[in-house]
Amino acid sequence: MAYIDPHIHMVSRTTDDYRRMALAGCVAITEPAFWAGYDRSSPQGFFDYFRLLTEYEPQRAAQFGIRHHTWLCINPKEAEDPVFAREVIELIPEFLEKPNVLGIGEIGLNKNSRNELEILEAHIDLAAKSGQMILVHTPHLEDKLKGTKLIMDAIESDGRVDPGRVLIDHVEEHTVRPVLDRGFWAGMTLYPDTKCTPQRAADIIEMHGTERLWINSAGDWGPSDPLAVPKCQQELRRRGHSQETIDTISFNNPSRFLGQSDRFSAEPLVPTA
Repeated sequence: MAYIDPHIHMVSRTTDDYRRMALAGCVAITEPAFWAGYDRSSPQGFFDYFRLLTEYEPQRAAQFGIRHHTWLCINPKEAEDPVFAREVIELIPEFLEKPNVLGIGEIGLNKNSRNELEILEAHIDLAAKSGQMILVHTPHLEDKLKGTKLIMDAIESDGRVDPGRVLIDHVEEHTVRPVLDRGFWAGMTLYPDTKCTPQRAADIIEMHGTERLWINSAGDWGPSDPLAVPKCQQELRRRGHSQETIDTISFNNPSRFLGQSDRFSAEPLVPTA
């Protein structure tokens, strides 16, 4: 069954994971820029990282018939130094014309600090000026709801960005409804222990429906599963959900949101390997 993983960090995954995902039905992914497991020491480190996302990873994915798309930013975990962060942001326009770049992300908040909020606003400004979509990271903390509201307030206060072109990721039971009610898209990240398991995601779908909602694995350096999306498909099937519901949450909704960029495609790709 074809699916899209619209948020997965393949720079932290092995090539064998691409193979396994392709065998499970993955036809396209999007990879937001994120924390590398350590704080980078210079803007040049980000320049090289953006080259990795726009040049190398698309080739690695294509070996297995998977289309690779990306988002660019400085992640909120590295945004505590505003001077450094703005130097990184100045690099991004050079890469926005790369054929696999969909927008700005994953931006947002980590500890809900003043400096993080300043850099979030700088990213929003860049997205607005360049007409880019936005993918948002919400905090991993107990105050996730507070951080989510701060992020939505910042986007709405700017006034130039359509909420329908913003995906707010890592929603959980207590944040999904506020996000949807304010017109944003919402992403459920399927982790083994934190965020949403496939079972919790299925519960949320049953409570809130499928409108403007998607699932993703966000497979990264920590405990995570690059096959989380097909496992959630299986959970929905086990509960008796229709094929239409399963396709909506794992293929059609990501296609609908991401298709707002003419660079996104989920058309079958002939493997290059």
